[in-house]
Amino acid sequence: MKYSLEKIETIAIAEIVMPKSSVLDLGCGDGTLLSVLVKDKKCRVQGIDIDEQAIYKCVARGLSVMHGDIDTGLSEYGDNSFDYVILNQSFQQVKKPDVVLKEALRVGKEVIVSFPNFAHISARTQIFFTGKTPVTPSLPFAWYNTPNLHFLSISDFQMFCRKSNIQVSRSVFLGSRHRVRFFQNLLALTGIFVISNQGRE
Repeated sequence: MKYSLEKIETIAIAEIVMPKSSVLDLGCGDGTLLSVLVKDKKCRVQGIDIDEQAIYKCVARGLSVMHGDIDTGLSEYGDNSFDYVILNQSFQQVKKPDVVLKEALRVGKEVIVSFPNFAHISARTQIFFTGKTPVTPSLPFAWYNTPNLHFLSISDFQMFCRKSNIQVSRSVFLGSRHRVRFFQNLLALTGIFVISNQGRE
């Protein structure tokens, strides 16, 4: 059975999360991932999203979700309030990803970040041969209607983590049909990272 990239990504993130964990999903969308975590991992979940239609879909799934803008911070949550904070395809959509990530690392014992790899070979090829903003399976929007505000590569994120003293404990790289083991910055459509603050016990 052939799964969509979104489905493959949901499966990959669900595999990372330990059973019966507490999870905060920032930019939870329609709650697809949270539903999987509740059903398959028996997790205690909370979602935040700015889109009211997405919130209605989450409520219809029986999920606990709040309407909010994650760019404004997570002041209502204490340090280490959750086992995991997840930024699933929402990291590149916020105005200040560095600030949002800092808050996520404060609130969560671990943070799972996934984002489309703008340096994928198909994106590079489209830019080189057409001179136009690329459209790929992980970047399916045209330039004028994309929700993405920041276009980063896997290498960009890895460098950011090193400079910011963020510990990467696990990473998964996805292609359109399978996981990518080599030349990830060139061949992976999506990167998934499990991160935490260095030196945290």
